[in-house]
Amino acid sequence: MNARRTFRVLVYASAVVIAVNAVLAGLPASGAARAAFPFVVAAGIALWLAGTYSKLTNPWILAFCFTGAGLCGALMDLLLPSGPGYILSFMAVAGIGLRLSRTPAFVFGGLVVVGTALAEAFNSSQGVSAFLNLAIGGFFLFLASAFAQANRMAREEAEERLAQESATRAAREEAARLAERGRIARELHDVLAHTLAGLAVQLEGARLLATKTNADPRLVDQLAGAHGMARDGLGSARQVVEMLRGDRLPGPSLIPGLVAQHPGATLTVTGTPRPLPPEDGLALYRTVQEALTNAAKHAGPSALVTVAVNWRPDAVEVGVTDDGGPGAALPSGGFGLTGLAERAALAGGHLSAGPTDTGWRVSLTMPLGEK
Repeated sequence: MNARRTFRVLVYASAVVIAVNAVLAGLPASGAARAAFPFVVAAGIALWLAGTYSKLTNPWILAFCFTGAGLCGALMDLLLPSGPGYILSFMAVAGIGLRLSRTPAFVFGGLVVVGTALAEAFNSSQGVSAFLNLAIGGFFLFLASAFAQANRMAREEAEERLAQESATRAAREEAARLAERGRIARELHDVLAHTLAGLAVQLEGARLLATKTNADPRLVDQLAGAHGMARDGLGSARQVVEMLRGDRLPGPSLIPGLVAQHPGATLTVTGTPRPLPPEDGLALYRTVQEALTNAAKHAGPSALVTVAVNWRPDAVEVGVTDDGGPGAALPSGGFGLTGLAERAALAGGHLSAGPTDTGWRVSLTMPLGEK
């Protein structure tokens, strides 16, 4: 049983105790008092229950409910001194101390305590002593309730400050991470862009020189292929920089453009494309990119390459097949197919690569739906 439910049980139990005690105490002797007493008891209990309702937060309505309940208790004590009137008044004082802010609590709590003390003194042979005794008891009950409310509010404020500090700390850490990623991105851009751009220029110059000097056409083709690889590497480096800066990751939507950059490569798409998590889409894109690069490297730039993307209800499969040469075995390390296989495994997929009857095939299967 949680704390809120326990509190509600205690509230209803207190109301039942007041009602039962009022019944056991009997009715006043006076006819008018006898007629009014049940209505006063019912009104006091109803106002007490209304004031303890947790979803009621308006301070003026709360003040009305608890003050009314307390004054009903004072009237009950005045009409029937042997009844539970002062108990209802004390319950109202506790509610005022717990649910109202400091200044209204002192005003309305003092009103209830004074009213109940006057009712107790009116029916006592020692009026002053009865007044002081009840007033002191009610005052200390009010202080205890107000102190409990102050502790609760202080705890809530402390928890709120801790939450704010945690959010601030997380924001600072995220800002630091973004700043570091930006610094790394700038470093990579400066180094890779300068190096690859210079390499591409030199390779193009070498190709032009080989053409002018009537060099072996195979050398010209090799230089042209190397120039294209350097240009593609520069594009890939820029994509890595964009990733570090938090830009959109490349995915299946960019595969057609990737295939178009490779002469002799064709693309076939079957099924209905579906959205993928960024890391899954990146795995598909990198697989096609690596397979096309390997085909150009091992099978030659003139090899025919088929890229097939098959969207099934439960998975998406990408296959890249070339028709030239036996190819090479799956690398044992580095950032080639082995790295792609590890990336696919982390995303719940499976990558395979191996020779076919005429060439080489790389296949990636990535599950769709909830991981």
